Amino acid sequence: MPSDSTPVSFLPSTAAPDASERRLDVVCIGNALVDVLASAPDALLDDLGLVKGTMALVDHVRSGEIYDRMGPTTEASGGSAANTAAGVAALGGRAAFLGRVADDNLGMAFTHDIRSIGVAFDPKPTTAVPGEVVSGHCLVLVTEDAERTMATHLGVASDFGDVDLHDGHLTSTHVVYLEGYLWEQPAAKAAMRGAIELAHANDAAVALTVSDPFCVQNHRSEFLELLDGDLELLFANEEEIMMLFGTSTFEAAAEAVADTGVLAVLTRGAKGSVVVTPSGLIEVPAAPVASVVDTTGAGDLFAAGFLYGITNGLDPEASARLGGICAAEVIAHVGARPQADLRALAVAAGLFG
Repeated sequence: MPSDSTPVSFLPSTAAPDASERRLDVVCIGNALVDVLASAPDALLDDLGLVKGTMALVDHVRSGEIYDRMGPTTEASGGSAANTAAGVAALGGRAAFLGRVADDNLGMAFTHDIRSIGVAFDPKPTTAVPGEVVSGHCLVLVTEDAERTMATHLGVASDFGDVDLHDGHLTSTHVVYLEGYLWEQPAAKAAMRGAIELAHANDAAVALTVSDPFCVQNHRSEFLELLDGDLELLFANEEEIMMLFGTSTFEAAAEAVADTGVLAVLTRGAKGSVVVTPSGLIEVPAAPVASVVDTTGAGDLFAAGFLYGITNGLDPEASARLGGICAAEVIAHVGARPQADLRALAVAAGLFG
């Protein structure tokens, strides 16, 4: 397939007068969640009525029921867009996160964790009420094949709205990255539409990750509408892009997204990724990984690598290579945040000096 080594047209040149004035590479908007991870047999998923490899929204009672059936757990700050922001920061980028937490222990832990890795996060915490008003958390059941199945209680994350937007961040970034999961909440959807307008008014690009097949199923028509002028960049995996365009093959879906003119980054697991550019498709092989332990956060960290790359001088192909390196690191251990030095891995791969 042809390779496109030209700069990404919707991003300012590094020599542009306003480039140095922008304080941030990426602002990520999404659900602020703390992940609670545990190993689980396939039989437990069946018992709990969970569909393997997907995310289900659950209420407080259902979350408690699932948690009681889980084995020993590990807690780690997560949330899809927050993981992406963490990855950008780990690469040496300038990232901010917008999301809502409560002033409970989980909310304080999330805030501490994301700030400690260099991501700007300035929330207006909601007053917690134990058992009723709590920070969001995601129960992650990891099966022997490293697949993750998630049951998410959004808590106050579901109340994200206009008050949680940070104009100072949104007006000084190259890219605003939207998490498709947030499209489930009307107030959050309205806030993200406001973020799109503010981003474009300040010459920033807007990216969307569709997040999950259920998000595509629930919001397919709206996501397709966003491709007509609201987005410059789309992230999806193979199943999601086929569902979005209603095609029976990946090739047909890639052709359909090419017709929109939006730069699309499509991940295919062990097959690597495909970047859809105006010049054609760029196929990028997956980065090698010794052992797949937990696929939680693979797409989030791929997006982090790609976003950091295109905002820091790499072309789409090299950015996808960097995304693959970041994804390979995170699936080699439990948890959705990087543990190795991502910048060092990128340098070792020859992507940066």
